[in-house]
Amino acid sequence: MTLVEHLAELRKRLIISVVAIAVGMVIVTIFYNDIIHWLVEPYAKAFPENKGRLLQIDPMEGFGVRIKATTYGAIAVAMPVLLWQIWRFISPGLYDNEKRYAVPFVLSAIVLFLLGAYLAYWTMPKALDWLGDIGGGGLFEQQYQPGKYFQLILYMMLAFGVGFEFPIVLIFLQLAGILKASQLRQVRRYAIVGITLLVAIITPSGDPISMLALSIPMVLFYEIAIIIGSWLTRGRRQGADAR
Repeated sequence: MTLVEHLAELRKRLIISVVAIAVGMVIVTIFYNDIIHWLVEPYAKAFPENKGRLLQIDPMEGFGVRIKATTYGAIAVAMPVLLWQIWRFISPGLYDNEKRYAVPFVLSAIVLFLLGAYLAYWTMPKALDWLGDIGGGGLFEQQYQPGKYFQLILYMMLAFGVGFEFPIVLIFLQLAGILKASQLRQVRRYAIVGITLLVAIITPSGDPISMLALSIPMVLFYEIAIIIGSWLTRGRRQGADAR
């Protein structure tokens, strides 16, 4: 493909992605109230005395929460389409024996993102407990503003979901020939330190519970990506030799 053809293909994939996000926004709007109640549950579990009620002090805050929740929710709903468009854009550069991994690639990416987002959701009550205790040892009344709370939980779920895509990225880099499994093994110690620093940066709450809950899976994913990448690149070399 020429440069112009690549740009035309990119434009096509972007248009489809934008349409998918727009459809996702419609779906999230229909189920908005159910989604909001679901997102408030970690707060209600951490501070049952508040009965899941948030403190709104700005008349426009509710509208801002709706816009953010709808946007992030639409991206989550459109994730299968977005990942498929990414695959369709990069697949021309792959060997024929690698293109059969399209469905496993998309499905595994979706499952990993959902697992990461749910792990963030599951750890939120424990993280909120820790943040409440460290601040004032029970002296502060823990009643949050809707905008700040929803921003925290949505960013947490997004950060965990993106973090769980880590093995997909490593495997792709190995398939693309940018990295080798042997190189990843050699820098394993530095990678663990780098993962720890990255988790500390991308975790919005900054609490040790959330950082530990994300860093451990990412270290495990690093090792899994080496194994899978080594196996897939071995198949690639065999395919190249057959040619």
